[in-house]
Amino acid sequence: MKSTLRLASGTFLTVIMLAPLAALLGAESAAKPKASAKAKAAAAPQRAPTLANVAYGSHERQVLDFYKAESARPTPLLFYIHGGGWVAGDKRTVPQLDKYLAAGISVVSINYRFTTQAQAAGVKPPVEWPLRDAARALQFVRSKAGEWNIDKKRIAASGGSAGACSSLWLAFHDDLADPKSEDPVARESTRLFCAAVVGAQTTLDPQQMKEWTPNSRYGGHAFGFMPDPKETKTRDTQFARFLAAREEILPWIKQYSPYEHVTADDPPIYLYYSAPPALGQEQKDPTHTANFGVKLQEKCKSVGVPCELVYPGAPDVNHPTVFDYLVDRLKSPEEKS
Repeated sequence: MKSTLRLASGTFLTVIMLAPLAALLGAESAAKPKASAKAKAAAAPQRAPTLANVAYGSHERQVLDFYKAESARPTPLLFYIHGGGWVAGDKRTVPQLDKYLAAGISVVSINYRFTTQAQAAGVKPPVEWPLRDAARALQFVRSKAGEWNIDKKRIAASGGSAGACSSLWLAFHDDLADPKSEDPVARESTRLFCAAVVGAQTTLDPQQMKEWTPNSRYGGHAFGFMPDPKETKTRDTQFARFLAAREEILPWIKQYSPYEHVTADDPPIYLYYSAPPALGQEQKDPTHTANFGVKLQEKCKSVGVPCELVYPGAPDVNHPTVFDYLVDRLKSPEEKS
């Protein structure tokens, strides 16, 4: 079993790669004619939330939107975490939102504090804020299950890039609930029914990243290796320093790297990538390479955790998209839970 982490400041992480991430999300969705950036912005959000900007904390970014699927019975829930490298992004757009609601699956989309904000506030490591915010938001949603007609047992996390990494951290981490807390939200579970993600970074260990993909450049900002938190372009400029400092910050890496938390009691996982893997070779997009997925699938298989890996030409694909996987899992008969 994994140990429960208790951090004093309740902080989180964020990483950005907007153009590659947009390509990933576009590939995962059903093929559609390309629209201009202005048209896409005007189209988001797809519909008004049932409840908008619900606060789950005191910071301006600790808010979420809730979209309620109409149902006489408690519905499964998609818990969506946006991408943006933990340094940018917003909860406004959820891929396939209308289709999830039509399938009887309610949706929550969260904002969270960025690593850049954490770094400016002196939080160490900065990744604590985005990840702990995701956990707190999940607990808050569970505390609203009766009011929002949600099935607490059927909550799936999803997201792209940094949102995918956050989703996997939640999926693999031991329950962060504190049964003895005076705060009823803190007593709620952080465990998931499943997770289905796009372009996930499955490790934050620079040594693993370098071995899997030699031209890796991502992740240093999660641990404070970012020269100017006010300038997101400096995010991926310190990988060499990050790698050189690995032994010193290894306890942090083990706390916040999803790969480190995989154990046999974890929920099923679905991983989607837009290009095939090439382990040990440089990648066009090393931040979202399927190499991450190959190595996580190996780890999951070694302990018996179901992990479906999808990329162009991948074997054993049962679900071509995240949507297909989540509907199949979340709407499966009770005996398959």
